Amino acid sequence: MHIQLSLQSGPLYEQIEYQIRAQIFSGELKAGEALPSIRTLARELKIGVITAKRAYDDLIAEGFLYAVQGKGIFVSEKREDDLVNRKTERLKEQLRAAKRFAAECGVPPEQFAQILQEIMEEKDERS
Repeated sequence: MHIQLSLQSGPLYEQIEYQIRAQIFSGELKAGEALPSIRTLARELKIGVITAKRAYDDLIAEGFLYAVQGKGIFVSEKREDDLVNRKTERLKEQLRAAKRFAAECGVPPEQFAQILQEIMEEKDERS
């Protein structure tokens, strides 16, 4: 597991959560794989134990990880459709944030939709 943190990229626990989720989605972290202990993670990343615990606790609550008393923290078994649903929900969260930002910038909904369409077409052109 490889995690890089930036002081300019938002709360550290959210960065850890995002990167662990991404590694699970990509298959880099496999079901049943053990993760570093909270203290080890905190030491490796040079962060507080509370920050590491918060990241793990959130991922456990979301079902990405599970804890076994006295054994450690592990990647949960996930069905493919469950991962697709989680990815879709994360995408919706990101799009809602973009929609809020567009509204704050005074971009009307029609223009936001047009920008999204242009982005989608850019992606298709590169495929």
